[in-house]
Amino acid sequence: MESALNEPLQQGTKQTRKKENKTRELFSRTWPLHLMLLPAAIITFIFAYVPMSGLIMAFQDFKPYDGMFRSKLVGLEHFRFMFEYPDSKQVIWNTLIISGLKIVFGLVVPFTFAILLNEVRKMFFKRVVQTLVYLPHFISWVILGAILTDMLGSKGIVNQLLNSIGMDSIFWLGEGNWFRFTVVVSDIWQNFGFNTIVFLAALSGVNPSLYEAAEVDGATRWKQTLHITVPSMIPIAVVVGTLSLGNILNGGFDQIFNLYNALVYDKGDIIDTFVYRTAILNGQYSFGTAVGLFKSIIGLVMIVFSYRMAYKYAGYRIF
Repeated sequence: MESALNEPLQQGTKQTRKKENKTRELFSRTWPLHLMLLPAAIITFIFAYVPMSGLIMAFQDFKPYDGMFRSKLVGLEHFRFMFEYPDSKQVIWNTLIISGLKIVFGLVVPFTFAILLNEVRKMFFKRVVQTLVYLPHFISWVILGAILTDMLGSKGIVNQLLNSIGMDSIFWLGEGNWFRFTVVVSDIWQNFGFNTIVFLAALSGVNPSLYEAAEVDGATRWKQTLHITVPSMIPIAVVVGTLSLGNILNGGFDQIFNLYNALVYDKGDIIDTFVYRTAILNGQYSFGTAVGLFKSIIGLVMIVFSYRMAYKYAGYRIF
């Protein structure tokens, strides 16, 4: 009778020991990887998590000479002022428009370009084109900003070409709507080559027998693209699109900062540049921290939402 009662306990003990042995065995194989990861984890903790203690400034009337520990607490005063401040609403709206356009066209352009490049049969030409469109991704916006400022100036090469065909010069970087157009187009030009690689990687996993079967059935290249290539790219497009939602309030500080000026604040000023001017240049550290914290919270919510969407519609998950 006692042996019958002890059997479940013995089995449970054996299973626990097996799990412990497996855990020890796994750790014995992977501890070098954990050790290699440790410096990166420490650096991330020091430079990404420790500075988050400064977020308390968003709830203080921060004075540099008092520091974070002696500055007066004001609660949500800066957040209230942020929504009452007339420029804040325009800045948020500008950020949403610019970021939204970048996300939409940053998905459509590489998606289309990957399909076109996939149809090229000359491998040498295909690789050359892929390399050329990928190179701008490595150029800093400090350099690109200077190049675009020179090219799009009143005496720049672009306006000279327009004048040569009888068109008037365009104030690309001094008129709000044209500034938004320039920002979106230049951002796509810089990054679409990188995003194209993602879609080409998805196309490399398509079974060639599908195209062979389609050819046997008499399908043209257009039909094959429409019914095989595009559906094969939809899952990764869903993943890229949903994960991009986490950047809906990231208008691109480096790009805007190197291109904008006071003439386009009403259409080109985004949250990041607004925080830079108010917090760094004007010394309103608490208000700038509050605006930045608001942006971070919205970004966190959108990232969580995008991961949920990516898992639901594309089966994609990180953890």
